[in-house]
Amino acid sequence: MAKKFLSGNEAFAYGVRFARPQVISAYPITPQTIVVEKLSEFVENGSLKAEFIHVESEHSALSCAMGASSVGARAFTATSSQGLLYMAECLPYAAGGRFPIVMMNANRSTALPWNIYGDQRDSLSQLDSGWIQAYAENAQEALDLALMSFYIAEHKNVSTPFMANLDGFVLTHTYEVVDVPAQEQADKFLPPFKTENKMSFEEPKNLGFSAGPDSNIIFKYKEHLGLLKAKAVIKEAETHFESIFGRQYTGLTESYRTEDADYLLITLGSISGLVREVVDRLREEGRKVGLLRLRYLRPFPDEEITAAVRKAKAVAVLEKDISFGNEGTVYTNVNSALHKAGVNIPSSDYIGGLGGKNISDKEIEQIFTDLAQHKAGVHFIGIGGEQSGS
Repeated sequence: MAKKFLSGNEAFAYGVRFARPQVISAYPITPQTIVVEKLSEFVENGSLKAEFIHVESEHSALSCAMGASSVGARAFTATSSQGLLYMAECLPYAAGGRFPIVMMNANRSTALPWNIYGDQRDSLSQLDSGWIQAYAENAQEALDLALMSFYIAEHKNVSTPFMANLDGFVLTHTYEVVDVPAQEQADKFLPPFKTENKMSFEEPKNLGFSAGPDSNIIFKYKEHLGLLKAKAVIKEAETHFESIFGRQYTGLTESYRTEDADYLLITLGSISGLVREVVDRLREEGRKVGLLRLRYLRPFPDEEITAAVRKAKAVAVLEKDISFGNEGTVYTNVNSALHKAGVNIPSSDYIGGLGGKNISDKEIEQIFTDLAQHKAGVHFIGIGGEQSGS
């Protein structure tokens, strides 16, 4: 295992290389472009043997990946923002066809106004498309997630496409020291892709067919079960990963100082690192606060959330997203989990970082102060320099 100074994009590209995809369908879009550029270098220098196909659009990129997967090839693509939205027609096709494609999405704000900076409205708008969705915090997790995503997606009990999300620029373009494994380690972790869900002259199958009202629901239910079964497979993948690489991950969520916390902040992605620092500082002041990081949004960690917050006095969600006219999408999902489990504690939603606007440590500290004062509702961070409620 070697140490390299890599951006989040480069780290993810290394993880994909180690997974040995057979087809890479590429279309550049900021801030994702470096991923496919780096993979093209690997193909050119011979360190990765794959068909690198430069297509004419994001829609074509996912269509190409589906075609490759449908004949039993391990397939990868990447996108961001408007590119993901351009792919939107293909997302349920890939999920419904049970094609275990891996796609990296560089989280970026959607237009209009036009903006190249990072929030999470692109991926969160596609939660219902049937894909697994995970959110990395740092470059090391990005590399590791790239490898694990293929293991999880291709598992026979799952057979579901996987969207790995990295915060645009904050993670994709910042550099840090990353442990880069040897190819032999990766091969020990991830076996070659094998599936019966493919076109074959020897064993012909009907793929991409129509299904009427009587049977359509059965296919959708099986698709739903595949995502639910992914929960156990994620744990299996992480246990196997730790046995080979020595790094431990914590499943669908990561709890930080939550055991005795009165006030909890739930978030996802790279902002979790700053929240962790604020938690440590407030703990030194005697304030019992904690962080729950959501590593996966699909499958959704209902049980993990309720277990972490059950003893808390109040909880807030901090997210870079809004479902216009209502509230943040993550908050909706978290509240649903609490309601189903009968956890009756005050909750609030803090929406910030839209269009890449910075979220400061002081603003995070203010969220914890608000929680102690039982300020419920939906709040916007950075509107006129203040937190505005609705």
